[in-house]
Amino acid sequence: VSTQSTGLFTIDITARIPTLCREMVKTIHSVHKVDIPAAVTVVAKARNVTVSGPRGKLERNFRHLQVDIRVIGKQVQVEVWWGDRKHLACVRTVCTHIKNMMIGVTEGYQYNMRLVYAHFPIITKIDNNDTTLEVTNFLGTKINKLVKMADGVSITRSETVKDQLELRGNDVEKVSQSAAAVFAAARVKGKDIRKFLDGIYVSQKGLIKHFKDQ
Repeated sequence: VSTQSTGLFTIDITARIPTLCREMVKTIHSVHKVDIPAAVTVVAKARNVTVSGPRGKLERNFRHLQVDIRVIGKQVQVEVWWGDRKHLACVRTVCTHIKNMMIGVTEGYQYNMRLVYAHFPIITKIDNNDTTLEVTNFLGTKINKLVKMADGVSITRSETVKDQLELRGNDVEKVSQSAAAVFAAARVKGKDIRKFLDGIYVSQKGLIKHFKDQ
């Protein structure tokens, strides 16, 4: 019987069955592999991945995801069984994180930031072995703002470009978070940002080797 009467209207039962089936469909097995470079060593144990290379070592925990991570030969294999659409998306996300870790321990990441000001020059001071940045005289204020870089991230002043800061590190997420913290320290508040453009902005980002020839 394809219809059911409720007294007020009739419901077509068979029309809803394909929709419900599509929502419950799960993929039996999904697997992605990441090639390991020659100078990199990867150890995966209980979804805790450690990547070692010429520039150092990075470690990341994926225990919040229900995936299997194994090192087979010179490849990292990430697989999931009986996963739905959102579960399958985690497989490629884990592979991307592992790829970024491999690039970080072999080549490293760099973010370039420029000091932008119209009248009051922004004064910056780097201390504690290139791990902290002090920002003063922003928009002429007397407030000193101290920004601490994330672990493994260093900040230096460019030797060739005026008013440019360079952030370097192996973990792309920590480098980008440190750049965001520097941007937030010199942010215009209570004014029209279309007119007051003072601040410290990211101008370039990429691998360290891409900036050595500039």
